[in-house]
Amino acid sequence: MRVEFDRDTCIGMYQCVAEWDGFEKDLNDGKADLVDGEEREEDVFVVEVPDGEELDAKFAARVCPVDAIEVYDDDGEQVV
Repeated sequence: MRVEFDRDTCIGMYQCVAEWDGFEKDLNDGKADLVDGEEREEDVFVVEVPDGEELDAKFAARVCPVDAIEVYDDDGEQVV
């Protein structure tokens, strides 16, 4: 499972930070950061979800008020 995060879309509500340790606050920019995320394209970061953290990653995506977070299963299908 992987998470894709569009940092440009992020408005810094930090609800994802409360749901999953895979996100952290960047108070300088007023946005969240995807921990250990690799930049796939400009301001779009991707990370593999560690085993046992799938549910937290899904919750982080669901609570994002601007849908900046997408979660994909191992087959590449979007689940959130």
